[in-house]
Amino acid sequence: MSKLSRKILVGILFFGLLAGVSIYRYVYTMKARDVQSEQTDFTLSSSSIVNEYLANPSKANEKYLSEDGDSKILSVSGVVFSKSKDQNSQFVVLLKDSVSKAGVSCTFTAETNHNAEVLAIGEHVLIKGVIRSGAGYDPDLELYEDVIMEKCDLINR
Repeated sequence: MSKLSRKILVGILFFGLLAGVSIYRYVYTMKARDVQSEQTDFTLSSSSIVNEYLANPSKANEKYLSEDGDSKILSVSGVVFSKSKDQNSQFVVLLKDSVSKAGVSCTFTAETNHNAEVLAIGEHVLIKGVIRSGAGYDPDLELYEDVIMEKCDLINR
């Protein structure tokens, strides 16, 4: 191997390592989005967002979801239909009325879990969070899928 090819190889390895370290620092030092301190983009009822998705999913996706991860922040009002914990011990509250085909599933965070703990089935609440997916119908399972919200917190009881 000639001196020139060694210099080129060392240069490529150096810049590759530099790029790798830069990407690592960027990804692992990014601040997480603080949904609760940001302004709400839309305030609506659980049945209205479900109906909007069931009527025209692509139009609703354009309105609420973003591919870059900065989807809209919603304040959703509704009746607590069920309350459970996920595998991370975070509360998941389903807002749904008795006549709706689907509801809004709201996953709380470790920091906001204590607010969900006090909720009772049948209680009318307002919950703020970021939307991750919309409602839909799965013809294979013959089931309706709920709207999914994450990083939620209780705004009003």
